[in-house]
Amino acid sequence: FSDLKKMKEKTQWKDFLENICVLKWIWSFLLLGPVCIGLMGYLMFTSLWLLPVLYLIWQLTDWQTPERGGRRSAFVRNWTVWEHVRDYFPMKLVKTAELNPNKNYILGCHPHGVLSIGAFISFSTEACGFKDLFPGVCSYLCTLGGLFKIPLYREYAMATGCCPVSKPSLEHLLSKSGKGNAVVIVIGGAAESLLSLPGVNTVVMKQRKGFVRMALESGADLVPVYSYGENNIFRQVIFPEGSVSQRLQQLFKKAMGFAPCLFVGERWFWMPYHCPVTTVVGSPIAVPKRPSPTQEDVDHYHLLYMEALAKLFSEHKVACGLSESHNLRIV
Repeated sequence: FSDLKKMKEKTQWKDFLENICVLKWIWSFLLLGPVCIGLMGYLMFTSLWLLPVLYLIWQLTDWQTPERGGRRSAFVRNWTVWEHVRDYFPMKLVKTAELNPNKNYILGCHPHGVLSIGAFISFSTEACGFKDLFPGVCSYLCTLGGLFKIPLYREYAMATGCCPVSKPSLEHLLSKSGKGNAVVIVIGGAAESLLSLPGVNTVVMKQRKGFVRMALESGADLVPVYSYGENNIFRQVIFPEGSVSQRLQQLFKKAMGFAPCLFVGERWFWMPYHCPVTTVVGSPIAVPKRPSPTQEDVDHYHLLYMEALAKLFSEHKVACGLSESHNLRIV
């Protein structure tokens, strides 16, 4: 009986740790940026005013670092916190083909979901074993460039291996930083986040071709990635088409680059649903290096990518908990 009691207590403790770690990640994602800005502003009007002044001076001298590969930290990427977040859902990273460490890659990750937790845990931490699955390959999750202008927050983002999803940043990683770099881009972005609903498998990419052009210019192979279950983590409030709320949401997205999603979780409002998330990395699509690709080149490889993504989804949907009747919708 004492052994059973210990096992039960351990399970309760593990559940507690998972909940706290997931909340920590969500609060960091949503609130850490504003908190960092508020802290720096507050310190400016205290006896510690010299600290933010010195930091901001240093930040100006370090301004280009995020677009030059950032400043990743193996220590941060291996935090035990990420393992607890992984176990909460749980999350899994699946490899379907080798990635040659002597090449560079653009991994297109779908769908965006509300917070892209699957992409973050799979590619900005080692909780799902990316380094072991793809030895010699270094993953960089690319996200909004504005985040890297926020004091203090930028250090946290860079430590996880995140970089801006800007052309200078991508050019550096794919053409000026050696081989074995896997740039991860959540192609659908803010538009796709607004389509995030349980049971829905819709990706926005018919008009998203910039990543293909970048692949051609740098000679980086394209790799489709799909995170099954990402859209099931939260329940999002969808505003009626044409409503004031929907128009304000679209205006905010246009101005800020991301959409203010109104969502709820399983409990405590923000706690996500316990839904398995399986991120499947597909086979590379060989892309030739063409410094000045034509529109026909871009359209050709964009079509190949969409076909590969649809095939990847179809091949793994049943194993990842979907029925045969589920189809991927590309808009």
